[in-house]
Amino acid sequence: MSQLTYFKCPLGIAKIVGDAIGISEISILDEGEVSNFVPKELEQAVIQLQEYFEGKRTHFDLKINPKGTDFQRSVWYELLNIPFGKTLSYMELSKKIGDVKAIRAVAAANGKNPLWIVIPCHRVIGTDGSLTGYAGGLGRKKWLLDLENPTKQQSLF
Repeated sequence: MSQLTYFKCPLGIAKIVGDAIGISEISILDEGEVSNFVPKELEQAVIQLQEYFEGKRTHFDLKINPKGTDFQRSVWYELLNIPFGKTLSYMELSKKIGDVKAIRAVAAANGKNPLWIVIPCHRVIGTDGSLTGYAGGLGRKKWLLDLENPTKQQSLF
């Protein structure tokens, strides 16, 4: 039976759904009630997301169970190969999937990613380096990329 919890994070309220098989959904909401209780099946997801937001975690070690088509899952599992602090274009992702002509389908699958942050769809950008398309909003995408790859201000002196 699926369990559910909500917790406050720097970008809103994170909703986590999962069971003993794995985490099936992590999404972000603008507002909502925070849970008073975190089910055992979801504890590690909450802990690891909090560590990520604190800058203490660069990869996740969770059992995941995303629901989607075979094609969507192939895209999502390829997203897991994008290293922390790095980005990949939709075109490069299409090539990795094995079909450059599938760029629109790859982008659509990326947009349907049910595991926000854990499957790092925020690391996919436009070929020209632009921040394009993000279900959580481009402001959140920029925030996440900045968290993972902060630019250090250079001193003039």
